[in-house]
Amino acid sequence: MAQITLTLPDGNARTYDAGVTAGDVAADISTSLRKKAISATVNGQHYDLAWPISADADIAINTMKDREPALELVRHDLAHIMARAVQEIWPDTQVTIGPVIKDGWYYDFDRAEPFTPEDLATIEAKMKQIINARDDVRTEVWDRDRAIQHYTDKGEPYKVELIESIPGDEPLRMYWHGDWQDLCRGPHLQNTGQVPGDSWRLMSIAGAYWRGDSDRAMLQRIYGVAFTNKEDLKAHLTMLEEAAKRDHRRLGREMDLYHMQEEAPGQVFWHPNGWTIYTELQDYMRRKQRADDYVEVNTPQVVNRVLWEKSGHWDNYQDHMFIVEVDEDHAREKTVNALKPMNCPCHVQVFNQGLKSYRDLPLRMAEFGSCNRYEPSGALHGIMRVRGFTQDDGHIFCTNDQIVAETEKFIKLLASVYADLGFENWTIKLSTRPEKRIGSDESWDRVEKALGDACQAAGYDFELLPGEGAFYGPKLEFTLTDAIGREWQCGTLQVDPNLPERLDANYIAQDGDKHRPVMLHRAVLGSFERFIGILIESHAGKLPFWLAPRQVVVATIVSDADDYATEIVAALRKAGVRAEADTRNEKINYKVREHSVGKVPVILALGAREVEERTVTVRRLGEKQTQVIDLHAILASLKDDATPPDLR
Repeated sequence: MAQITLTLPDGNARTYDAGVTAGDVAADISTSLRKKAISATVNGQHYDLAWPISADADIAINTMKDREPALELVRHDLAHIMARAVQEIWPDTQVTIGPVIKDGWYYDFDRAEPFTPEDLATIEAKMKQIINARDDVRTEVWDRDRAIQHYTDKGEPYKVELIESIPGDEPLRMYWHGDWQDLCRGPHLQNTGQVPGDSWRLMSIAGAYWRGDSDRAMLQRIYGVAFTNKEDLKAHLTMLEEAAKRDHRRLGREMDLYHMQEEAPGQVFWHPNGWTIYTELQDYMRRKQRADDYVEVNTPQVVNRVLWEKSGHWDNYQDHMFIVEVDEDHAREKTVNALKPMNCPCHVQVFNQGLKSYRDLPLRMAEFGSCNRYEPSGALHGIMRVRGFTQDDGHIFCTNDQIVAETEKFIKLLASVYADLGFENWTIKLSTRPEKRIGSDESWDRVEKALGDACQAAGYDFELLPGEGAFYGPKLEFTLTDAIGREWQCGTLQVDPNLPERLDANYIAQDGDKHRPVMLHRAVLGSFERFIGILIESHAGKLPFWLAPRQVVVATIVSDADDYATEIVAALRKAGVRAEADTRNEKINYKVREHSVGKVPVILALGAREVEERTVTVRRLGEKQTQVIDLHAILASLKDDATPPDLR
């Protein structure tokens, strides 16, 4: 039998017969390792301990201490264990797919009766029985005909359809957890008892169309979360509780920021308080961009399909576009337009007006561009996922030699904005060339290196995402972490030589000939709507004072303080502070409670003593203690607090 060499992480090499399994290798190393082993990493691929290895390879044996493979296996096995539990309780239920997702897994079921929240406890109990049984997990590779016949005989049409959609040259792997069987690529644990019994929980039930197609059957999806220990589960559940308290939809109502209604799905009705946040943030970004030498433009909302065809969006993005047909001058054929889903083709049109020279580059163009994109109704989520939104969009037209400097400059702009808004913790990911792409390897090498060099020049490390770039160029993604540890991908910088080519953008270079500029698509916040939602949730509604829509409420305790309240409000407004008086005939505790729910940062309480002494009693949001402060001192302090960070 042929021999193969397997190299361990410490550099030691061992020789085995071809076809040896990772489990055999673990046992050969030590009995204790075999007992602890859960999977292997073979030439960078995650391997089941039962899979044969047929060629020389680097190998590492994984245990529960190896976080990433352990999490994948625990979550994947729990998906199977849950599906088995459901079919044991309700045998007529048909199973479909059950992938691992962030923090856990889900499985989709076809069942006549809807699952109820009470059913989750029943399923959990059955799952624990299966885990405690420590049933063996085994695997086989089947040919296509055998697998199809197996599922046809079992009355599992969804599995048959899945098999028929798998490319013909792919092996079909079957897994058994005890007597229950599923079609799965694996890998899996070696027995059900390896799943920690106290580190997971079933969370919710939702509807999901089969294969995401609204014309297909509506299935029932059960979600679960899982970790490798109960401490991580507890921390995750605590985070979810905190996230629920911070939900921007609830805070939006309490702070009276916006509303949404059926007549305008995915569109935001901004109320005065919400629009104040919006315009303050926009004014701040406008100043930051002007300071960074951007020119601001504004482009049309409705654009003829001809431009979208030239840009390539008509063929590749039409399903997400709102089409507008117009009967121009009662012509026999209607003119077809679209609401713009993005601003970039229009910015090229501005660039193309007039002759551009290399001396004009780099040209940094910005727009608070209103866009409309069709999102399925089921995907809409408050102001985080909408159909109508505005981006802090920008495009830099430059030469290849300017990519490094422009990218570095942008990263520094982004860093300063995120810091001003309370986000110190963020990361950069560099998405590199996909398999299907345009351009030479040399050009990709050059541009990918330019982005990496720019990150390092700006003082930041980055994570590589191989193959995740667009077909025309690599990109940087900027992911910030909020106050409770959630990650949000917001900022982007995308290198694009393609659109200037398609839309015939050029400039006169030093050699006197026409050359194509490189286009850098960039955004710091992304969608204003989404970013405001992130701000609200990260700050739990307690926005930085300069962004708070209602900064100060002057609340009277006695009616004799009403005139003094009016005087203070006028002085605060003159100092640039958003202030209002509350002179209602209500108890001060009622007023404080109401305005605290509305997340007003500062409440100034006025009674007879404050009127007489020309002072105020200051109560800050989230603080139990109050302070009595001289009127002039508090005016100066609040004026300073209300000044945006870029103007201090």
